[in-house]
Amino acid sequence: MTDKAFRKRKRKIFLICPVRNMTEEERKKMEQYIKNLEKQGHKIHWPPRDTNQDDPIGLRICTDNARAIIEADEIHVWWNPDSKGSLFDLGMAFMLDVLRGKKIILANPENIDKTDSKSFNKVLLVLHSKNTKEK
Repeated sequence: MTDKAFRKRKRKIFLICPVRNMTEEERKKMEQYIKNLEKQGHKIHWPPRDTNQDDPIGLRICTDNARAIIEADEIHVWWNPDSKGSLFDLGMAFMLDVLRGKKIILANPENIDKTDSKSFNKVLLVLHSKNTKEK
């Protein structure tokens, strides 16, 4: 399947994002991002809405998100470097990128600070660039 054909196909997308410390501004922007993707016919798994957050330990949340990440066609990341859960989910998604070529795409690349030293910001920008190039 060509990259163009893949983009037109309806996809299951997991959106990695902050949950506990999400700002109201982030929530509104993510809701609009999700609405736009859903209008295109894509199915979005958004953890604040689609993962049961009632878990006093967090292990079930991690397991539920892992399963949803595995089932997704691609992973979108609303990056907030202060989100520990996002970092955990990103590690799982990166493993799938390495093993299966699962696409990782930044939902908010304009908000990513470019750093001089190695960083997850740089890693995400490179993954995003690799996965959004026209082929």
